[in-house]
Amino acid sequence: MSSTDYPIKTSATKKLEQDTVVSFAPDRAKHRKYSSHSSIPRADVHLNPSLDILPSPSSQQSTAISVASVVVKMLEEMGVQYAFGVSGGAIAPLWHALQHSSIRVLHFRHEAGAAFAATEAYFASDRPVVVFTTAGPGITNALTGLFAARWEGAKVIFLSPSTSAPQRGRWAFQETSAYTMPSAGIFTSGDLFHYATTLECSDELPEVKRRLAKGLAQLGGFVAYLNIPTNIQTSSVAKSLPRVTLSVAPPAASEETISECARLLSEGSFAIWVGFGARNAAVEIRQLAEKTGAAVMCSPRGKGIFPEDHPQFVGITGFAGHKSVLKYMQEHRPLRVLVLGTRLGEWTSFWSPTMVPSRGFVHIDIDPEVPGTAYPSTKTFAIQSDAGMFVKELLKYFPKRQRRSKIQFLPRPYRVAINPRADGLVRPEVLMNVMQRLIVEGSDAVVMAEGGNSMAWGIHLLRFAKPSRFRVTTRFASMGHFVTGVVGAALAHNGKVVAIVGDGAMLMNNEVSTAVKYQIPAVWIVLNDGRYNMCDQGTKMQGFKDMDVEIPQADFVKIACGMGAEGIRVERESDILAALEKAMTATGPFVVDVVIDPTRPALIGGRIESLISQGATNS
Repeated sequence: MSSTDYPIKTSATKKLEQDTVVSFAPDRAKHRKYSSHSSIPRADVHLNPSLDILPSPSSQQSTAISVASVVVKMLEEMGVQYAFGVSGGAIAPLWHALQHSSIRVLHFRHEAGAAFAATEAYFASDRPVVVFTTAGPGITNALTGLFAARWEGAKVIFLSPSTSAPQRGRWAFQETSAYTMPSAGIFTSGDLFHYATTLECSDELPEVKRRLAKGLAQLGGFVAYLNIPTNIQTSSVAKSLPRVTLSVAPPAASEETISECARLLSEGSFAIWVGFGARNAAVEIRQLAEKTGAAVMCSPRGKGIFPEDHPQFVGITGFAGHKSVLKYMQEHRPLRVLVLGTRLGEWTSFWSPTMVPSRGFVHIDIDPEVPGTAYPSTKTFAIQSDAGMFVKELLKYFPKRQRRSKIQFLPRPYRVAINPRADGLVRPEVLMNVMQRLIVEGSDAVVMAEGGNSMAWGIHLLRFAKPSRFRVTTRFASMGHFVTGVVGAALAHNGKVVAIVGDGAMLMNNEVSTAVKYQIPAVWIVLNDGRYNMCDQGTKMQGFKDMDVEIPQADFVKIACGMGAEGIRVERESDILAALEKAMTATGPFVVDVVIDPTRPALIGGRIESLISQGATNS
């Protein structure tokens, strides 16, 4: 197929350059414009009754150009910088338009990998990312990654083709229509997509633009799906799209609500429980903690939002968390816990009654459905608000800084130093110690931990003093998320990103070849123990014996080099430092294949106890 099959008429395209403007209008929010040159504002969208959708003057009408070109121009205006996907003939017009725009297009090896990478590129850049696929299996292959984007709270726009109307129901190749695929849940808005539509006519583009602008401006995640039949992609748009003006008001607590919250917290000691949703409020949370003397604990995804070396930090909660948290709750017994930006779900709390304070939670979240859900029987003072805005206002009620002498001695995470040994397989604890010194403290690299034992070791042993340096997924937690997500994160971060992954995940779905093609400086540290070790250790704890968990041990250095990357194998603890130094100085993708001692028990007991309580046991 020639690259000139779907030409872009540049002169006509330029006439479409009308910014989508989003202005903030709450009394506490600054007025901002949303354009292709600014970060995407994080706020809920509340449309004014007199919402203006202004038609273009007749003088601005242009020669007809394709729907594909107009859609891509719209995405550029909305701040999209990257598009990840796997191509195909049915999406060729749209793919061509993307390729010849300011958006950087990366061709991946699997659609799910593209979607995982898009999720992590969003968190690294704070800009929406496009995922594109062809019809049929291209769409279904991407679904796992798109579910991860939805559960993680990313902003991702999914583009795909569908079968043109005249060919539907006639057994078209990879037919994508209501005749062959379920429309509910895939092609409609719902649990997967906040907004989904099939574009059947160019006249629908103004409404599509308005819906996308609204979704991207809201606080929290937004996953949209624009399905464009192949014949519609090349159809003409005769005039420019209307300008969209939205008034956006992020949810903010009233002065009365904040005053009542301050009164409740002032009745006695309280702790602060910090989640990923409060990642943009790190400065305010630290100020509040130091003014009040409150103990602070973080969810696994919230790791680093409050410095882990701070004397008021008592530990990570939930999966692979620290016993010091439970000790604090049992011995110091705070009256209340101020919850900021976390759902308190299973892997954050294990729904432990020990985490319930005597007078309940004060729970702040942008989603009004979150407070009270994890602990439905616990008294909860619920507030819908952005965490940063709320804490900033709350600080006014605590003007004096707590004297250090008045801050009670708090339990701290306890870490045992393990010295390297000359012989034997590499112990994960020793690897984490070297990573702490060289990567966490010696660089600005982002560190990611794949689901499984890799996540457990990273959460429990690594320590971060700044937000946005550590990424895990404790909700959808798909295997293969970070072996591919590291590529998108490193691209958007424009620097080193390190993924701690298992051998099973690395074999399932990696994008080393993609990183090689675009020379993205991603680093994979593979915990190579020849098994699905979390399943091995976990099922034994559940009472199940002789389970099939072993994997033929792979040589990931040979695999990496075969795809054009660099790599090094580590079989002794004394070789860890040199290997990691080589990885961190490499200019392209690098794989560190660490032969791990599979007998070292990872800190997964909380998860297993939770499973047993749900009946998953062989007792």
